[in-house]
Amino acid sequence: MEAIRDGDIRIEGIDLNCITLQSGRDVFDRMVGGNEFDVAELSASEYISLAGAGDRRFIALPVFPSRVFRHGYIFVNARSGLRAPKDLEGQRIGLPLYTQTAAIWARGHLRHQFGVDLSAVRWVQGAVEKTGTHGAPHAPPLLEPVEIDQNRSGKPLDALLAQGEIAALIGSRKPASFGRNPDVVRLFPDYRALERRLYETTKIFPIMHLITLRRDLYERYRWIATSLYKAFVESKRRAIARMRYAGSLAVMLPWLLAEIEEIDEVFGGDPWPYGIEPNRPTLQALIQYMVEQHFIAGPPALEDLFIPCEAA
Repeated sequence: MEAIRDGDIRIEGIDLNCITLQSGRDVFDRMVGGNEFDVAELSASEYISLAGAGDRRFIALPVFPSRVFRHGYIFVNARSGLRAPKDLEGQRIGLPLYTQTAAIWARGHLRHQFGVDLSAVRWVQGAVEKTGTHGAPHAPPLLEPVEIDQNRSGKPLDALLAQGEIAALIGSRKPASFGRNPDVVRLFPDYRALERRLYETTKIFPIMHLITLRRDLYERYRWIATSLYKAFVESKRRAIARMRYAGSLAVMLPWLLAEIEEIDEVFGGDPWPYGIEPNRPTLQALIQYMVEQHFIAGPPALEDLFIPCEAA
């Protein structure tokens, strides 16, 4: 997105005022809660939940600015006795939001890959590194009740995990205690191998966010979808070219080029395709998990969720 944000790419017919917020949650809350933006990055699951509930204020482009494998973001307290995924049953597990896309993916993997009975878990919801809640989401209510406790302990979830007051934590990033407190460890130390195997067997590379437009704006000026999509494709092309340039590394990682070689081997060169078709296995898996976890009543057609655009 950098070339668009920095103004290096001009979007045909559009004078873009690009606002960058530090927190994705702030973007989502302001877009869904206040319709503040014409175009915005949005939580994939929040968008699908809204559409499933009949809220048609937004329409999505098949552009996915955030994708992250999730096996490496399940943390446990080593003193809790958890040794395998099935041991999570009967435990209290913390998460920022039950409705968070990252949590939906993690729960879906736990169920489908490891046979975890999600109904046997008691979920504890709250901010990870501070007290209180994680944002002010506007996702529709779940279609069936789930055991979710709000964290009112006066401690952040990270502290509860470190002290053993919750057995595990599912988050979108590493908690501050990881690497500092020896009791806080990953459930899957071999997460990278598990994530690679997931992609090689299912072609799933979890999507976190997508790009949405206000539907009323799109219906008045349908051409803006094509202009925006072309710009997003070109911006990604430039980012990949920059990442691959060995003269001066785009990111100062010691083995960046070796990582790129692995990307070429596993993903065929581009793990971040846009368009519906190359992302169909991932999107269908997310929708399946959302149906199973009572977010939506049934699977919508992808063509009803996305503006048709050519893959790139």
